[in-house]
Amino acid sequence: MPATHHVILDTDIGSDVDDLMALALILGTPALDLVGVTTVYGDTALRARIVSRVAALSGKSFPIHAGLGTPLSGREVWWAGHEGALYDGLDAETVDGDDAVGFLVDRVLTSPGEIDVIAIGPLTNIAAAIRRDERFATAVRHLWVMGGTFTDDEREHNFRSDAVAARIVFDADIPTTVTGLDVTRLIDVRAEQVDRVRDSGPLGALIDAEIRQWWAFWDTQWNVPHDPVTVLTLVSPELFDFSPDGRISIDENPADPGLARHTVGGGRTRVTRRLDADSVSSRIVEGIVATAPVGEQ
Repeated sequence: MPATHHVILDTDIGSDVDDLMALALILGTPALDLVGVTTVYGDTALRARIVSRVAALSGKSFPIHAGLGTPLSGREVWWAGHEGALYDGLDAETVDGDDAVGFLVDRVLTSPGEIDVIAIGPLTNIAAAIRRDERFATAVRHLWVMGGTFTDDEREHNFRSDAVAARIVFDADIPTTVTGLDVTRLIDVRAEQVDRVRDSGPLGALIDAEIRQWWAFWDTQWNVPHDPVTVLTLVSPELFDFSPDGRISIDENPADPGLARHTVGGGRTRVTRRLDADSVSSRIVEGIVATAPVGEQ
């Protein structure tokens, strides 16, 4: 089946396991053509080498570029401390470059109106791309963002980590779908699903180890797949309910940044409101398992 969407993934992979799950889901989805991965937030070179290892385990090849590590807001980076701990020989992994912003601009402008960007970390790279070339915002086909929460006053990590970047991105009025914590928390990943992922092959075994590392970090036996849910809003929109288009405002108050508000009308940004929990959970697992090379499932 030919790919129907050409996508760039912008990710802070290596901390919460859901970034790894989202990358695997993309690689296991025939409708998605991954034209590149960019990393953001903190040690982006390390994050890029993690992506390189995932590419090798999946038998896939795509451009990988490390991006901006320091938020535009200047806020201190949150670092879990276990990033890369499960990867032997990670220093030997190679990537294609360290100018993710340049890659984003060049790749999108080469194919205007054809590239979807899936942004599942702080929006620093995306904001910097908008600043670098004003044509970027009009050339992106659609932006798919994991961030915010739209039913209460909670400050979600991605928007809190760089509220300045989030404001720049939403002010650019790119056609955008945002999926927040109020929706992603409606599903979780449980042990029996993790066992199936583990048994799918080498990448599945790595995902299993990363999930259990994340469980240990939070002293729990489940996790919320925020980022894979965001991927599915692109691939399987029939499983979701979306708001009408509007605008998102971001509170940049340095003492407590990142509060997001969506207002209907006057813009091209919608938020995800509901999902089919059982179907979304099943599709995530199916897509990740499908990443295994033929003969290893």
